[in-house]
Amino acid sequence: MQTCHGCTLYKHATQAVFGEGSAHAKIVLIGEVPGDQEDLAGKPFVGPSGQLLDEALGAGAIPRTEVYVTNAVKHFKFTQRGKRRIHDKPDRYEIAACKPWLESELELLDPAIVVLLGATAAQSLLGSAFRVTKERGHVLDTPLAKWTFATVHPASVLRAPDDEMRRIAREEFIADFELVGDYFKKL
Repeated sequence: MQTCHGCTLYKHATQAVFGEGSAHAKIVLIGEVPGDQEDLAGKPFVGPSGQLLDEALGAGAIPRTEVYVTNAVKHFKFTQRGKRRIHDKPDRYEIAACKPWLESELELLDPAIVVLLGATAAQSLLGSAFRVTKERGHVLDTPLAKWTFATVHPASVLRAPDDEMRRIAREEFIADFELVGDYFKKL
Protein backbone atom coordinates (compact mmCIF):
# COMPACT_ATOMS: atom_id res chain seq x y z
CA MET A 1 0.00 0.00 0.00
CA GLN A 2 2.90 2.38 0.61
CA THR A 3 3.51 2.39 -3.15
CA CYS A 4 -0.12 3.10 -4.05
CA HIS A 5 -0.52 5.88 -6.62
CA GLY A 6 -4.26 5.42 -7.19
CA CYS A 7 -4.79 9.13 -6.54
CA THR A 8 -2.53 12.13 -5.96
CA LEU A 9 -2.72 12.19 -2.15
CA TYR A 10 0.45 10.08 -1.87
CA LYS A 11 2.49 13.01 -3.23
CA HIS A 12 2.19 15.16 -0.12
CA ALA A 13 1.34 12.76 2.72
CA THR A 14 4.19 11.40 4.82
CA GLN A 15 3.00 7.82 4.34
CA ALA A 16 -0.07 5.68 3.83
CA VAL A 17 -1.85 4.89 7.09
CA PHE A 18 -3.29 1.40 6.98
CA GLY A 19 -5.66 0.01 9.57
CA GLU A 20 -4.48 -1.33 12.89
CA GLY A 21 -5.73 -3.81 15.45
CA SER A 22 -6.25 -7.46 16.10
CA ALA A 23 -6.47 -9.76 13.09
CA HIS A 24 -9.31 -11.42 15.04
CA ALA A 25 -11.18 -8.19 15.82
CA LYS A 26 -14.94 -8.55 15.77
CA ILE A 27 -15.45 -4.79 15.59
CA VAL A 28 -14.13 -2.56 12.80
CA LEU A 29 -14.26 1.22 13.18
CA ILE A 30 -13.97 3.16 9.93
CA GLY A 31 -13.10 6.85 9.88
CA GLU A 32 -12.59 9.33 7.07
CA VAL A 33 -8.91 10.04 6.48
CA PRO A 34 -5.78 10.11 8.67
CA GLY A 35 -5.11 13.40 10.42
CA ASP A 36 -1.81 15.20 10.85
CA GLN A 37 -0.67 13.17 13.87
CA GLU A 38 -1.79 9.92 12.25
CA ASP A 39 0.14 10.76 9.08
CA LEU A 40 3.30 11.40 11.07
CA ALA A 41 2.90 8.31 13.30
CA GLY A 42 1.68 5.96 10.56
CA LYS A 43 -1.15 4.76 12.82
CA PRO A 44 -4.89 5.54 12.77
CA PHE A 45 -6.67 7.44 15.54
CA VAL A 46 -3.68 8.44 17.68
CA GLY A 47 -4.45 12.17 17.91
CA PRO A 48 -7.25 14.05 19.71
CA SER A 49 -9.95 12.17 17.76
CA GLY A 50 -8.38 8.90 18.86
CA GLN A 51 -8.42 10.02 22.50
CA LEU A 52 -12.15 10.76 22.28
CA LEU A 53 -12.69 7.45 20.48
CA ASP A 54 -10.88 5.62 23.31
CA GLU A 55 -13.15 7.39 25.83
CA ALA A 56 -16.24 6.28 23.87
CA LEU A 57 -14.97 2.70 23.61
CA GLY A 58 -14.45 2.72 27.37
CA ALA A 59 -18.02 3.92 27.93
CA GLY A 60 -19.23 1.02 25.79
CA ALA A 61 -17.00 -1.45 27.69
CA ILE A 62 -15.24 -2.29 24.42
CA PRO A 63 -11.49 -2.92 24.85
CA ARG A 64 -9.42 -1.20 22.13
CA THR A 65 -7.52 -4.49 21.84
CA GLU A 66 -10.76 -6.04 20.49
CA VAL A 67 -11.13 -3.39 17.78
CA TYR A 68 -9.62 -2.81 14.35
CA VAL A 69 -9.48 0.87 13.33
CA THR A 70 -9.03 2.15 9.80
CA ASN A 71 -10.05 4.95 7.46
CA ALA A 72 -11.90 5.11 4.15
CA VAL A 73 -8.92 7.02 2.68
CA LYS A 74 -5.39 5.97 3.55
CA HIS A 75 -3.34 9.14 2.86
CA PHE A 76 -3.67 12.43 4.76
CA LYS A 77 -5.38 15.15 2.73
CA PHE A 78 -4.58 18.65 3.90
CA THR A 79 -4.10 22.32 3.11
CA GLN A 80 -0.89 23.95 4.28
CA ARG A 81 -1.49 27.06 6.42
CA GLY A 82 1.82 28.41 7.56
CA LYS A 83 3.50 25.57 9.39
CA ARG A 84 0.20 23.77 10.08
CA ARG A 85 -1.36 21.09 7.92
CA ILE A 86 -5.15 21.48 8.11
CA HIS A 87 -7.37 18.49 7.31
CA ASP A 88 -9.33 18.54 4.04
CA LYS A 89 -12.25 16.28 3.15
CA PRO A 90 -11.35 13.70 0.50
CA ASP A 91 -13.22 13.86 -2.78
CA ARG A 92 -15.09 10.99 -4.44
CA TYR A 93 -12.11 10.06 -6.65
CA GLU A 94 -9.79 9.73 -3.65
CA ILE A 95 -12.42 7.70 -1.80
CA ALA A 96 -12.92 5.42 -4.82
CA ALA A 97 -9.14 4.94 -5.19
CA CYS A 98 -8.92 3.64 -1.61
CA LYS A 99 -12.11 1.59 -1.62
CA PRO A 100 -10.37 -1.66 -2.70
CA TRP A 101 -8.04 -1.35 0.31
CA LEU A 102 -10.99 -0.85 2.67
CA GLU A 103 -12.99 -3.69 1.12
CA SER A 104 -9.97 -5.99 1.49
CA GLU A 105 -9.64 -5.13 5.17
CA LEU A 106 -13.32 -5.92 5.75
CA GLU A 107 -13.13 -9.15 3.77
CA LEU A 108 -10.08 -10.38 5.71
CA LEU A 109 -11.48 -9.46 9.11
CA ASP A 110 -15.11 -10.49 8.53
CA PRO A 111 -16.30 -8.42 11.53
CA ALA A 112 -19.54 -8.94 13.42
CA ILE A 113 -19.82 -5.18 14.02
CA VAL A 114 -18.88 -2.25 11.78
CA VAL A 115 -19.04 1.32 13.07
CA LEU A 116 -18.93 4.03 10.42
CA LEU A 117 -17.47 7.25 11.84
CA GLY A 118 -18.80 10.20 9.87
CA ALA A 119 -20.40 10.82 6.50
CA THR A 120 -17.32 10.09 4.38
CA ALA A 121 -16.90 6.60 5.82
CA ALA A 122 -20.62 5.86 5.68
CA GLN A 123 -21.14 7.17 2.17
CA SER A 124 -18.03 5.41 0.86
CA LEU A 125 -19.64 2.06 1.70
CA LEU A 126 -23.39 2.76 1.75
CA GLY A 127 -23.81 5.32 -1.03
CA SER A 128 -23.95 9.09 -1.33
CA ALA A 129 -27.58 9.32 -0.21
CA PHE A 130 -26.76 7.92 3.26
CA ARG A 131 -27.19 10.45 6.10
CA VAL A 132 -25.48 9.78 9.42
CA THR A 133 -27.67 12.30 11.25
CA LYS A 134 -30.77 10.39 10.16
CA GLU A 135 -29.43 6.88 10.74
CA ARG A 136 -27.38 7.14 13.93
CA GLY A 137 -28.62 5.66 17.18
CA HIS A 138 -29.76 2.28 15.91
CA VAL A 139 -28.46 -0.85 14.22
CA LEU A 140 -28.45 -0.80 10.41
CA ASP A 141 -29.13 -3.70 8.08
CA THR A 142 -26.16 -3.77 5.67
CA PRO A 143 -24.01 -6.42 3.99
CA LEU A 144 -20.96 -5.09 5.87
CA ALA A 145 -21.50 -7.03 9.09
CA LYS A 146 -24.13 -8.67 11.24
CA TRP A 147 -24.57 -5.30 12.95
CA THR A 148 -23.63 -1.95 11.40
CA PHE A 149 -23.78 1.42 13.15
CA ALA A 150 -23.19 4.95 11.95
CA THR A 151 -22.21 7.89 14.10
CA VAL A 152 -20.39 11.17 13.68
CA HIS A 153 -16.63 11.32 13.39
CA PRO A 154 -14.99 12.18 16.72
CA ALA A 155 -13.27 15.16 15.07
CA SER A 156 -16.70 16.72 14.46
CA VAL A 157 -17.40 16.52 18.20
CA LEU A 158 -14.11 18.29 18.93
CA ARG A 159 -14.88 20.99 16.32
CA ALA A 160 -18.35 21.84 17.68
CA PRO A 161 -18.69 25.65 17.78
CA ASP A 162 -18.90 26.20 21.55
CA ASP A 163 -18.57 24.45 24.91
CA GLU A 164 -22.28 23.60 25.21
CA MET A 165 -22.45 22.15 21.69
CA ARG A 166 -19.27 20.13 22.36
CA ARG A 167 -20.79 18.78 25.60
CA ILE A 168 -23.98 17.70 23.83
CA ALA A 169 -22.09 16.22 20.87
CA ARG A 170 -19.80 14.29 23.24
CA GLU A 171 -22.76 12.87 25.18
CA GLU A 172 -24.45 11.76 21.95
CA PHE A 173 -21.22 10.20 20.67
CA ILE A 174 -20.71 8.34 23.96
CA ALA A 175 -24.35 7.13 23.85
CA ASP A 176 -23.75 5.75 20.36
CA PHE A 177 -20.85 3.67 21.67
CA GLU A 178 -22.83 2.51 24.68
CA LEU A 179 -25.32 1.08 22.16
CA VAL A 180 -22.49 -0.57 20.19
CA GLY A 181 -21.24 -1.96 23.50
CA ASP A 182 -24.62 -3.59 24.13
CA TYR A 183 -24.22 -5.51 20.85
CA PHE A 184 -20.54 -6.27 21.58
CA LYS A 185 -21.67 -8.05 24.77
CA LYS A 186 -23.76 -10.39 22.59
CA LEU A 187 -20.67 -11.72 20.78
